[in-house]
Amino acid sequence: MPSAPVKRPAALGWGLRLWVAGVAALLLAPTLVVIPMSLGAGETFEFPPREWSLRWYEEFFSSPQWMSSVVTSAQVAALTAVLATLLGVAAAIGLDRGRYPGRELLRSAMMAPMVVPGIVVAVAIYGAFLRWHLNGTLLGFVLAHTVLAVPFVVTSVATSLAGYDRTVEVAAASLGASGWAVLRRVTLPLLMPGVASGFVFAFVTSLDEVVIALFLQTPDTRTLPVQMYDSITLEIDPTIAAASSLIVVVTTAALLLPQLARRRRSEP
Repeated sequence: MPSAPVKRPAALGWGLRLWVAGVAALLLAPTLVVIPMSLGAGETFEFPPREWSLRWYEEFFSSPQWMSSVVTSAQVAALTAVLATLLGVAAAIGLDRGRYPGRELLRSAMMAPMVVPGIVVAVAIYGAFLRWHLNGTLLGFVLAHTVLAVPFVVTSVATSLAGYDRTVEVAAASLGASGWAVLRRVTLPLLMPGVASGFVFAFVTSLDEVVIALFLQTPDTRTLPVQMYDSITLEIDPTIAAASSLIVVVTTAALLLPQLARRRRSEP
């Protein structure tokens, strides 16, 4: 008996292709402007630059203020990514496996920082941290950014759990593995793509956050986005173009790394 023909996925129509190309061009347009501006040699912003130079990159890397903000942002983003990943993975597994009253309400509460306006979250955190003496401290920045980053980790890990086959856990347990051994050697390795994506999203979220950082900053402790905000509001400093270009490169690389690692793992 002849086998039924395999249906091939329908190709994208020209209308949808044009729409995708238009959206991509709209998203990339600011990047195509700011990177050439950062390579200008003029005293102010020029597009396109009349002369090309690395002057503003030299200003950026030789400035104590810019370097201090870069170090602070890197520390806060790295610690936030680690803490948010630990909390987010545990929360996602608990929400997926647990059967208890109020589970959906708890899930909605954890997702609230993604939908509540940032200024509302910032004022609430500022009021609480002012009482706990956490304003202007590294711990305060990490805890505040973790609040914003945990929902991204929960979403990423929950997506991996949606396609997760729990029979492998049952098989491992039937062979005598303890609960901790199953979690460490079976569950987490299978969820690793979602965990890695959540880690990257948490890192990028902290690196790019500015509203809460404006409330928590002090003259000695400020993140890179706050330094950029001050440089554009208090003075016209083209160094911000170099800083913006570096952020674009770092965030793009951070977002592409999990995709490249996932593609390499899927190749035979």
